[in-house]
Amino acid sequence: MDSPLLQLNAEALSEMSNSWRARLINSLPGYKSGMLVGTYESGSANLAIISSHFHLGSNPALLGMILRPDTGRGERHTLHNVLKTECWTLNGFRLDSAAQAHQTSAPYAKNVSEFSACGFDAEWRIGTDAPYVKSSPLQVGCRLREHQALNINGTHLLIGEVTALYCAADAQRDDGSLDLAKLDLATVSGLDTYSEPGKSRRFDLARVDTPLREQ
Repeated sequence: MDSPLLQLNAEALSEMSNSWRARLINSLPGYKSGMLVGTYESGSANLAIISSHFHLGSNPALLGMILRPDTGRGERHTLHNVLKTECWTLNGFRLDSAAQAHQTSAPYAKNVSEFSACGFDAEWRIGTDAPYVKSSPLQVGCRLREHQALNINGTHLLIGEVTALYCAADAQRDDGSLDLAKLDLATVSGLDTYSEPGKSRRFDLARVDTPLREQ
């Protein structure tokens, strides 16, 4: 028997509890790549999990990410550090590190490093003034190019230029793209669910006058 259809309108969404609505809406974008954001400021290294980063352009190489607003009810160490130092790292992780990665979302004090608290080793590389996660199969260094506080809900858009990239050389395909399956990167859905991608399909560039070919 088919499952009943879930039907919600704007009014129904507005009447939900904040926690219920947050979990529901966070599930809508589907599976996203999970990344650990590494920052450093005033002698303190910070690590925080996000799934709100995205490709913004390739020339220059730009990645964006959305960070929650500073409401005054809790510290926003990642946002503070990025705006202060104008640099950060993005670090992918495998499914066997998901528990550690998830734990970085706990509200640790400013002087407590999530690297130590959550069992990650920091790795420093020349040219990047923020720490990488040593065990990460994909490490990306970024420097701040633009910051916008969004009027609609107070979240912050941070646009970074990619300044460094580290991963296994055999993960790069002949056309330049990365085979993320070879890196065993975990994905995130909603606020608390971590998965390892399984089956996949890859196609050539779609054209109007040419049959689509699967690679």
